[in-house]
Amino acid sequence: MENQGFDPQEIEEIKAKIKASGKSYTVIESEDNSDDYMNFNFVGDFDGREVVYDVALYTLKIQHASEIYELAEHEAAKKFPEYKAIAYDEDENGDIAPLGDLEEEIGLYMAEVMEELEEEDAVKVQEHIDIDENIDFGVGLDVGLNVEKITPEVIEKFIKNFTNDTLELDPTYFSFQMDDEDDEE
Repeated sequence: MENQGFDPQEIEEIKAKIKASGKSYTVIESEDNSDDYMNFNFVGDFDGREVVYDVALYTLKIQHASEIYELAEHEAAKKFPEYKAIAYDEDENGDIAPLGDLEEEIGLYMAEVMEELEEEDAVKVQEHIDIDENIDFGVGLDVGLNVEKITPEVIEKFIKNFTNDTLELDPTYFSFQMDDEDDEE
């Protein structure tokens, strides 16, 4: 099946949405979108052909937190063979129901592991862009940038630099502390 992200008709539809938005991109609506992460489309060239880019753009701070959490989950799975990802259930009032004893023990263990990983600067992240040609629609871009927030200005600057082939990624490795929202290294 042909990737519809290269189809001229699909591209024109995305261009119309982009024009209507008044920006150089259109946001893909998702509950995951936040100040730390944004999923959006823009139209550009890929190997001499026009294409729709499907972009996941996020801060290095959220990538760092995600990698720390994944490592903590891995350690919890090793220590607790019965470990499954902790699911928070809501009671009839919409409040989060208390965790069971085992889930609470696993959660505390994971918090300790995460704190140790942060203190040791065990996880370091750097600006990057990964290109995925094998997605269902268009070309995927997985992008981590060292910015405070993902704002419309950050997105516009990224698109401009990417399409003009002037994007310069910082090769520095970063580590973050999550204890205090305002405290960064």
